[in-house]
Amino acid sequence: MNRKMIIEYYHNGYSILVPFFRKAGQAFNRFIIRMGGAISRYFHLIRRYSAHLRSAGIAAGITAGICFLWFFVIPHVMQWSAANVLAGDEMAPSAYKGKIGFMDPEKESDRLRKKLAGMTPNEAYLVVNTSANTFRLYKRRKLIREGVCSTGSYILLEAHDERKWIFSTPTGIRRIRGKTQSPVWRKPDWAFVEEGLPVPPPGAPDRFEYGVLGDYALSLGDGYLIHGTLYKRFLGLPVTHGCIRMGDEDLEAVYKNLQVGSRVFIY
Repeated sequence: MNRKMIIEYYHNGYSILVPFFRKAGQAFNRFIIRMGGAISRYFHLIRRYSAHLRSAGIAAGITAGICFLWFFVIPHVMQWSAANVLAGDEMAPSAYKGKIGFMDPEKESDRLRKKLAGMTPNEAYLVVNTSANTFRLYKRRKLIREGVCSTGSYILLEAHDERKWIFSTPTGIRRIRGKTQSPVWRKPDWAFVEEGLPVPPPGAPDRFEYGVLGDYALSLGDGYLIHGTLYKRFLGLPVTHGCIRMGDEDLEAVYKNLQVGSRVFIY
């Protein structure tokens, strides 16, 4: 028996048993090729050194042991491996379902629901979708309000002094850092660069603008706010410089339900 014969035996035999186990089949192919080479070398050694063996029975015993492994042990090992590969696969034969490594979809779904419930705040929180420019406000794990908003435009602004700004809304989990009624906008440098105006020094009167942020503002840190807008026709579009704009009634609901420390999930 040589290496080619062993491989042909495998393809004519065991590959028929599990033709649809692609991953198991590929792994088994590699295993058989290695085993074929090893057994070919073994028989080569037997032929070479059999004259030096003290008894022909030793060679026969070794050969019988390898045949036992090949025909009885290896098939069971491959069935066990195939059962692991099929774990959770809807195409798996019923004989393998419920065996080693099989994942019960209902139990896994319950586990994930409990994990999600443990991560969901009981207090009010806000979820903002920057792709759809929508928001959802939850309280006691129930949706109490939803609507449209506006988030970052992703426009790149470059100044003459090589400073650059990308107007994007940061994603991730943020917390409310502060709350303000009748907020005053302290214009940053980019606001003047965008309008083609000279940048005034910090604290200059030109820095402060009233009535453009709506009735309320909630700080997310790093200069980002949830606030109102004069341009309500643009709600639902990505037009901001990174802040989250809302309509008057939506902003009031968010302001009254979120407290300092409340979480804001932005994605």
